[in-house]
Amino acid sequence: MPATTTLFRAARPVFQQSAFRTAFRANLAPQTGRRFASTATTGEAASQSWIQRMWNSPVGLKTVHFWAPVMKWAIVIAGVSDFARPADKLSLTQNGALTATGLIWTRWCFVISPRNVLLATVNFFLGCVGIVQLGRIAMYRSSQKKLESGVAEAKEVVSA
Repeated sequence: MPATTTLFRAARPVFQQSAFRTAFRANLAPQTGRRFASTATTGEAASQSWIQRMWNSPVGLKTVHFWAPVMKWAIVIAGVSDFARPADKLSLTQNGALTATGLIWTRWCFVISPRNVLLATVNFFLGCVGIVQLGRIAMYRSSQKKLESGVAEAKEVVSA
């Protein structure tokens, strides 16, 4: 038999002993008996209301980390309202900049301290809106090229 097989067979009774199992479970089992125990059940955080916690949070109501994403939703809403605009009126450079901004800053929001999930969310949606608009512009431009080539072929047929 290979050496590993004998090693595992020799070690098997060690793991089946109830004393080892009880010691292992005693160290890992929660002492409260509840399945989900919050770390904020005691101390200052338990006595604060939701508003007090939001006010005193590093990304709370009195910081730029909260209000910047709230105001940035206006850009996302403006981009969504451009879905109704004809594709020939859309700017490729503007939507490219919105897409790049959204995607780059989504990643950056998880790197900075404090980690700002609100800003990451708005930047993700900004990138999504930009990608949709860039897709619309690309489809419009490709359809115009096909249309122009079709018109040129029709002119050749008529002139011949």
